[in-house]
Amino acid sequence: MKQVVSLLREAGVFHVATVENRQPRVRPFGFVMEYDGRIYFGTGNKKDVYRQLQKNPKAEISAMLKNDRWLRVSGEAVFDESIDVKRSAFEAQPELKNIYQSPDNPTFEVFYLKEPKAIIYSHVEEPKEIL
Repeated sequence: MKQVVSLLREAGVFHVATVENRQPRVRPFGFVMEYDGRIYFGTGNKKDVYRQLQKNPKAEISAMLKNDRWLRVSGEAVFDESIDVKRSAFEAQPELKNIYQSPDNPTFEVFYLKEPKAIIYSHVEEPKEIL
């Protein structure tokens, strides 16, 4: 888990893909953290991504890495209402305060990927599963 979180942080911006009405939807994300051995992300419950993951929790994340490599992480989103996780999110990324003001903001949501799979790809090497 730590390696995946480290690579996503190093990328800075990564893209989360969901599905809506059989149509892929992709958007940039920037927040990721590890908590209790899980990879967590944050979003708002007024956003399309939240609604899409509620309806179909399957998600895939893609990030460009150094040296012409990229990371793909897939799994099923599980939303977590724990205030402790939300507080940890604000500690991990204080910029969340600019968007959600506080961890107990009712629109702030966190989710982790259940049974995540992570693979590093390259144009010159075989894919390497790291999770």
